Amino acid sequence: MTIPYRIKLGTWLRKHPYLLSVAKLLNRVVYTTTGSSHVLPDFLIIGAARSGTTSLYEYLSQHPSIISGVGKEVYFFDKKFSKGVNWYKSFFPTKSSKSKLENKQKRKCLTGEATPRYLHYPHAPKRVFELIPNVKLIVLLRNPIDRSYSHYQMEANTGNEELSFEESIEQEEKRITDDMKKMENDENFYSVYFYRKSYLTRGIYESQLKRWFKYFPREQFLILKSEDLYSNPSEIYDQVLDFLNLSKHDLDSFEAHRMRKYSPISKETREKLTDYFRPYNEQLYQLLGRNFDWK
Repeated sequence: MTIPYRIKLGTWLRKHPYLLSVAKLLNRVVYTTTGSSHVLPDFLIIGAARSGTTSLYEYLSQHPSIISGVGKEVYFFDKKFSKGVNWYKSFFPTKSSKSKLENKQKRKCLTGEATPRYLHYPHAPKRVFELIPNVKLIVLLRNPIDRSYSHYQMEANTGNEELSFEESIEQEEKRITDDMKKMENDENFYSVYFYRKSYLTRGIYESQLKRWFKYFPREQFLILKSEDLYSNPSEIYDQVLDFLNLSKHDLDSFEAHRMRKYSPISKETREKLTDYFRPYNEQLYQLLGRNFDWK
């Protein structure tokens, strides 16, 4: 089956960061003032970071009934909320283009985005609920030890982290506590520094999900284990399509996106983090009624 041009263009742009940034700028300039003619997303992939969200978003973008937005991560419900709803809507298709595609396919079409920081950001659940209360929410949860180490490697590789992994997690609480409290108490304050340095904190999933559960019923969530996506992407892809009420669609391949190669975490550090995360993981299992069996 031929991939529609709009999907080809979106996929191609995501492989060329500079051109994608230009496309985003043009999109904002042209469409922000006409945002009312655009739709809001039908689904959000809200996290967790370094847990396969990019891969899943790319897989979904290849479905004929999903209209890709301009870029995967919009950051509207966290750091760019002040830009307003019309700015946010400009990242998604127009009502007319969506309607035309639906008439052509004779079935409902969807659009969405994936911003992994939404899962943790304290004010995101309320903001999402007030704007799109019926949105479907997809969550990928990865073994928090592996997530934290992958997060660290990303920051180190981009020059945002000079400490060793062991030093960074040792100093994490001291580094981020003030900014975390400020974000919780002031919805106009946003700390990029916090999200760069919160290696362990963002792996404490139970408290993050509880914030979302205060606003949304459980049936609006699909909570997935990242390791299942890595080991059996086609099965998880089908599960997501079923959750979104979309028809089954076969992909030619399931390429892993943004995967990095780095030296393994030391045995000693892994054992230390196993002990650290054990009570938090148990709380998560109890909350969800499901054991992820993270070793």
